[in-house]
Amino acid sequence: MSECVFCKIANGEISSKKVFEDDNFFAIKDIHPISEGHALVISKKHFETILDFPISMGPELISTIKEVSLKVMKEVGATGFNIVQNNFPDSGQLVPHLHFHIIPRKKDDGVKLN
Repeated sequence: MSECVFCKIANGEISSKKVFEDDNFFAIKDIHPISEGHALVISKKHFETILDFPISMGPELISTIKEVSLKVMKEVGATGFNIVQNNFPDSGQLVPHLHFHIIPRKKDDGVKLN
């Protein structure tokens, strides 16, 4: 996917400060954070939605989400977090590349998820 911004980051064509990286996934801070520490877990290989993602990679994905969630919660002193994942434009997916939002939360933080 030559025009995909997440593929460009994965391939090193666009520089970014990664907060996590392994062979199949990486995580970066969201450029428009909903809360302090808001991060994105992104697959290195291009999958447009969760429907394209191979089930065999599920355990590694969950492990990555857990590791990134714990890291950003600790970093910002959060007491909870949301995992948000949108599929297709009508659900709010802005970048057509599989990614998960990790949104650290604190009591009475005022964050509203629509």
